[in-house]
Amino acid sequence: MSKNKKNRYTQLIEDIFFQYYSKSKTRVEFLRVDLEKTAKKLKMDLPKNLGDIIYSFKFRSPLPKSICDTSIDDKEWVIKNIGRAQYAFELVKVARIIPDEILMTIKIPDATPNIVDNYALNDEQALLAKVRYNRLLDIFTGVTCYSLQNHLRTTVPDIGQVETDEIYVGVDKFGRQFVLPVQAKGGSDEIAIVQIEQDILLCKHKYPKLICRSIAVQFIDSNKICMFEFIISDNEIKKLYERHYELVSSSDISDEDLLNYNKINS
Repeated sequence: MSKNKKNRYTQLIEDIFFQYYSKSKTRVEFLRVDLEKTAKKLKMDLPKNLGDIIYSFKFRSPLPKSICDTSIDDKEWVIKNIGRAQYAFELVKVARIIPDEILMTIKIPDATPNIVDNYALNDEQALLAKVRYNRLLDIFTGVTCYSLQNHLRTTVPDIGQVETDEIYVGVDKFGRQFVLPVQAKGGSDEIAIVQIEQDILLCKHKYPKLICRSIAVQFIDSNKICMFEFIISDNEIKKLYERHYELVSSSDISDEDLLNYNKINS
């Protein structure tokens, strides 16, 4: 995001927040039309894609310090969809998910076709392709998984429009069937709790008969991938599991590596 755009977005979101905020509030609701009204009041031009303003503060940039300073109980403000063209600032315990820097990395033989590596359009597409061709979802979850749809965009009651990077379905050795929404983050984007919550609610609405296992994947570097699984516990999103995988040539996996992996119980 350019400096000018960031400043413009910051002014808009600050003004909207403080129009509706009062002390000790934990939820501040606003409408998409407020972006247009506030821009007119501030005499600034809006981007053609209004959704980019909301997306930026959800997944790319922190909210302005003036908003963060109003938080209470060591919580953080996030922006959630609460209906069609309806949003809310809401206080949560954790807003974004960061990979564990000291977690062990497991080497996996890289099965990504060279031609896919050469022509992947962006970080997100490259990440999804590496996960798919290396069957990392199967390895991570212990479930046989099949890609069902990329970039599923749909509406969910009480949320509005949501988009998931990829949807998998799967089956395990007991015959249980699963739906696995996958959020992929490359570049400077971060995994947001809001997006995980939306994925779980989407699956409850669209696939009520399947067991939902919410997954997020993120590049640590070009061949090192972090994978998370999340659940809802006590009405909050919790990280259930995290693994780091490095895609390497088979010759780069040593006997010592294999011995170390044999010691891993789960």
